[in-house]
Amino acid sequence: MPSHADSSSPVGEPTVGSSFIADAEFLMQHGQPLLLESPSGGRVVVSAEYQGRVMTSAVAPTGASLGYLNRSFVQAGKTGTRFDNYGGEDRFWLGPEGGQYGLYFPPGAPFDLGHWQTPAGFQEGTWEITEQGPRHVTFTRRLTVTNYSRVVFDLGVRRTVRVLDATEARAALGAAGAGLGRVDWVAFVSENRITNLGQRAWTKETGALSIWILSMFNPSPDTFVVVPFDRSGQGPIVNDAYFGKIPPDRLWVNEGEGFLVLRCDAQHRGKIGLGATRAREWAGSHSESARLLTLVNFDQPAGVTDYVNSMWDRQRLPFAGDVINSYNDGPTAPGAPPLGGFYEIETSSPAAFLAPGASLTHTQRTFHFVGERAALDGIARPTLGVGLDRVYATIGIAKGE
Repeated sequence: MPSHADSSSPVGEPTVGSSFIADAEFLMQHGQPLLLESPSGGRVVVSAEYQGRVMTSAVAPTGASLGYLNRSFVQAGKTGTRFDNYGGEDRFWLGPEGGQYGLYFPPGAPFDLGHWQTPAGFQEGTWEITEQGPRHVTFTRRLTVTNYSRVVFDLGVRRTVRVLDATEARAALGAAGAGLGRVDWVAFVSENRITNLGQRAWTKETGALSIWILSMFNPSPDTFVVVPFDRSGQGPIVNDAYFGKIPPDRLWVNEGEGFLVLRCDAQHRGKIGLGATRAREWAGSHSESARLLTLVNFDQPAGVTDYVNSMWDRQRLPFAGDVINSYNDGPTAPGAPPLGGFYEIETSSPAAFLAPGASLTHTQRTFHFVGERAALDGIARPTLGVGLDRVYATIGIAKGE
């Protein structure tokens, strides 16, 4: 792991979170984290003890820690709570969350926070390391989960986390890759595969699973998530009804130009989602004070429309769920504490209608860029389809505010 003896030159420091060195040393005090190193100087910390999740990353050894780390929960050493919130900027879960095929509510229970329970296999136990190198690590795990309709699923999970080098990052970024030389950056990918180890097929009649990757980041008063959407898609542009409709001073939808903006300051609990005909393969966030652009990219199979529905109710359309989501934490009720104080960008695979022995893979890539706004803008435009000035004009914030 890195130490205070690292000699790399300082980089632009985001104003949120702590230093990478401090977070890495903290994790070492409470477990055996794994350090992955990029030739570009980027660093990524992964944990087998915390179910193979990426805990945090940095653009350089002396840089800021860019993932959300719930220090108080890690330090307490708890497990078995309704949500073992260790943090982590890329964690593996399965969907759906709610509904008649949901995995996070006991059969027959109301769909409310008091009965919400993360399945133990997603948040307890050390995952086995089957491969490891300077830039990658592979974990495996066998899981058994039961849905709300009492259907049991036996599955195997194979998850590889790999830090990207400059060639790989440029290939994934396409035209935006030309901007790497103007910023400090780190990028990593998680490749997640599930295999049906049971004796029956997963079908629409009994429910199906999906791979659900959730990225937790540090909020700030000027953090905004930007999600492009397909203007020609069918149906509603965005679902913002998960935990109550989001106020208009927190969610802006630019229908004419095909993007939406969500304020992510961890002060108001809310979640948005885009379905299969609207979602594109990119989402991101920007903080002016942090000089930080974060991008999330995922593989979305063309023409596939069956995605599990995670709404917290009994569903009329259980396979008309969202492909990409963003969550802003906040008080769970008036006067109640938040779940930790973070925001998320989340992506999901299609519903996994798998015969016995068959597999499905979902790949997600995370990029962090630290630099001047003009340089970040050159990366945002080709990926998100909109420049940062236009984003802030849409929400009524002038450049530099």
